[in-house]
Amino acid sequence: MEILASLRRAASFLVAFALGSALQFRAAPARACDVCAAYTPCNECDVNRAIDETRSKIGLRIGFFEQYTQFRTEQLDGKEQPNPYGEHFYSSISQVLVGWQFNRRFGVQANLPIIVRNWRRVLSDGDLQTSTRGGVGDLVLLGNFLAWDKSGDDGLIRFDVLGGLKLPTGDAGFLAEELEEDALPGAHGLSRASHGDEVPSGVHGHDLAFGSGSVDGLIGLQVFGSWHRLFASAVTQYKITRTGSYDYRYANDLVWWGGPGAWLALDPKYTFSAQAILSGETKGQDVQKGVRYDDTGMTSLFCGPALAFTWGTSLNAEVAGVLPVLLNNTGYQIVPDFRLRAALVWRF
Repeated sequence: MEILASLRRAASFLVAFALGSALQFRAAPARACDVCAAYTPCNECDVNRAIDETRSKIGLRIGFFEQYTQFRTEQLDGKEQPNPYGEHFYSSISQVLVGWQFNRRFGVQANLPIIVRNWRRVLSDGDLQTSTRGGVGDLVLLGNFLAWDKSGDDGLIRFDVLGGLKLPTGDAGFLAEELEEDALPGAHGLSRASHGDEVPSGVHGHDLAFGSGSVDGLIGLQVFGSWHRLFASAVTQYKITRTGSYDYRYANDLVWWGGPGAWLALDPKYTFSAQAILSGETKGQDVQKGVRYDDTGMTSLFCGPALAFTWGTSLNAEVAGVLPVLLNNTGYQIVPDFRLRAALVWRF
């Protein structure tokens, strides 16, 4: 029943089923970056030419990307803890992507996240709070540049470089809670009940904030290679943060996503592929007013399958699901149980 309930919650957050990106679309939402790659070969003989034509297609690109993550497990320094209050955190990050490819090598895009979050947590007075809120996240402006590529009769390889800015368009009001929480005696990450006992809580203001209030930098690299019906892709992105609202600075964040795959169907009009995904994140500890918070660092590794469908050189769709295989957190945190992603992109 718990699994069915979780799937129903996931489905409700995936109403906009396809918020996503192709190789030229990159995203950087709060808490985790999402990246997807879609491919458009026409047939086995011309697969390399078709991939190059699709990714170099000049003109407008519109995409949608959705990431849903369920958090119900709580850990202390990487070790699972009881969750007696039933705390949870369900996060849906939907990104609307608009971009323009100027030529074969250079394109730009804008990503606007729309965030919906539902949570249950222990407050500082010991009461339980259950709430659902939505809003716009921080706008991301990115450029992509084809740095190098080489193709032959059997395959191709290409390297793309990414760079851009994250702008403070999201509401950072929840970060004010961190100042109040830090003023309490005892370790950060513990709510203080009215009777004076320390109550562990894994859901905090830095988890719930829709924005950081800072202008941050983004750099990245992506690699794609193919050989006959086989391919592999990898995308890595590094966020360089600055101090934002309430003197809060999220730690720099490194994320990556990719793995090997194969085209299961190659037709002049459509393709269908499967890919084994490995994704990970390494994030340090956040700082506010010179205080380093021990409940904000994370190193994670996820794995799972991804399926992709293309139609001609214009439409790409992808869906993926991953489970955690490594969650090494600092302090007391609520950590993800699973993550679902879906994407849809049009090239005009």
